[in-house]
Amino acid sequence: MSDRFDLSGKVALVTGGSRGLGRSMTLAFAEHGADVVITSRKAEICEEVAEQVRSMGRRALPYGCHVGRWDDLDGLVDAAYAEFGKVDILVNNAGMSPLYPKLSDVSEELFDKVVGVNLKGPYRLSALIGERMAAGDGGSIINVSSNAATQPSPDSEPYGAAKAGLNSLTLSLARGFGPKVRVNCIQAGPFLTDISKAWDMENFERRAKTNIALQRGGQPDEVIGAALMFASDAGSFTTGAILRIDGGSF
Repeated sequence: MSDRFDLSGKVALVTGGSRGLGRSMTLAFAEHGADVVITSRKAEICEEVAEQVRSMGRRALPYGCHVGRWDDLDGLVDAAYAEFGKVDILVNNAGMSPLYPKLSDVSEELFDKVVGVNLKGPYRLSALIGERMAAGDGGSIINVSSNAATQPSPDSEPYGAAKAGLNSLTLSLARGFGPKVRVNCIQAGPFLTDISKAWDMENFERRAKTNIALQRGGQPDEVIGAALMFASDAGSFTTGAILRIDGGSF
């Protein structure tokens, strides 16, 4: 079965790939043989992860990019194809969910920024890269959504709405890009990444005892199994799937 997860000769592009779930997926893809394009807003942090990838004997392209800016994505895609000649795996992982005191304090600029990073960017990248995949040897697109898409709660309305849109986009792109491109979604629950440093951990751990079947938050590496399955031949008959990785949140 290990051969089914082999990514040798593949190229993966991971947005938000410099930290958290994105970093874990980037390093896992490299460990399984893929070369990677690592992008986030801070190019210097992408370079740090790229050095780790190179130490594994794989090629890496760090690229600073704001995925919520439509026109910037053309440069990212052009750079990836110039460096590697192809992209086999696209992971739309970059996201943001800023806090705000009340709904009326959400400015148009903030609303547009949240939708831009969480939905508009994945749409544009999937369009640019997915069409090339479909015209070539195929590939895999992995969207990273959130339980906020299906379990909406106060204080994250624009974020939850954008992630619900990403779930919908997963299903439509799976049909639109089939049969050569598979499109799936990881619907992530509470992971203990850099973002969780701003949480009230005492309150979170108390609520986890009753609201999460595994009674804890996830570690970033616990997303790897799903990502590798979707990216590799192990998931060859899986498309249009939205997989909850959330410890059994309810």
